[in-house]
Amino acid sequence: MKKKILVTGGAGFLGSHLCERLLNDGHEVVCLDNYFTGQKQNVVHLLKNPYFELVRHDVTMPFFIEVDEIYNLACPASPIHYQYNPIKTIKTSVMGAINMLGLAKRIKAKILQASTSEVYGDPKVHPQTESYWGHVNPIGERSCYDEGKRAAETLFVNYHKQNNVRIKIIRIFNTYGPRMHPNDGRVVSNFIVQALKGEDITIYGDGSQTRSFCYVDDLIEGMVRMMDSREDFTGPVNIGNPGEFTILELAQKVIGLTDSSSKIIYQPLPSDDPMQRKPDITLARKELGWEPKIHLEEGLIKTIDYFKTITR
Repeated sequence: MKKKILVTGGAGFLGSHLCERLLNDGHEVVCLDNYFTGQKQNVVHLLKNPYFELVRHDVTMPFFIEVDEIYNLACPASPIHYQYNPIKTIKTSVMGAINMLGLAKRIKAKILQASTSEVYGDPKVHPQTESYWGHVNPIGERSCYDEGKRAAETLFVNYHKQNNVRIKIIRIFNTYGPRMHPNDGRVVSNFIVQALKGEDITIYGDGSQTRSFCYVDDLIEGMVRMMDSREDFTGPVNIGNPGEFTILELAQKVIGLTDSSSKIIYQPLPSDDPMQRKPDITLARKELGWEPKIHLEEGLIKTIDYFKTITR
């Protein structure tokens, strides 16, 4: 059945892949973005599709439309971008959630919140399950993002309980792939850009901290499955790849796959940078029949090929 679907943050890295997927599935898509971090070039190839509409709008302001479903992805998601204007970041998470939930309530649409593994902070539990409450510094450098996303989850649950809004919450772990912003400060894009330019690869700390990297196509599949899951399953549910790698291992893989002459250098670790990140995806396997399919090396090759086209 053809649905009309609103995607906030639709011109961003994840949003553009989601818009593409929903159009391929036969739906009508309205993409909302204020281009704070999203880029029109991410969706320009979709503009020729008659079922795709691009609207420049900031989710901190109310928006009125009739749709069947809403994917709320609007929010800068990399430390460089969300710390550039921390007040804007928390306003986007909180006021954006209020505006989109209010819209969903009025038009009786189903709404999905793209939350984050950052709600777990620097975790004391490993791997992280959805029942873990987290270990977050509310006044730290990352708190504008962490606490904004935690507040958004609270709003979603309360709109569901109080107003019967049909909600879905996913917690996204590190995701990578084509259309990542080359200057977003994330470790995968940083390493690939540095390696392709033959520059020193910068590792913060000693490189022993771990991350789990999920390729974008796998993440989008999990997101769509969550939206389509049974009505009484609201989440939150972890969507990420449980394969765990140290930052040093990632740097070495990128150097090998790019055949780069880059050397690895070490810098001090930023404050509140979590030492471990690994999703427990038992719930996603059980409820959504989902698990990632693309291994790190395969995903890195696709991502490197993309970066070669934009860093020449």
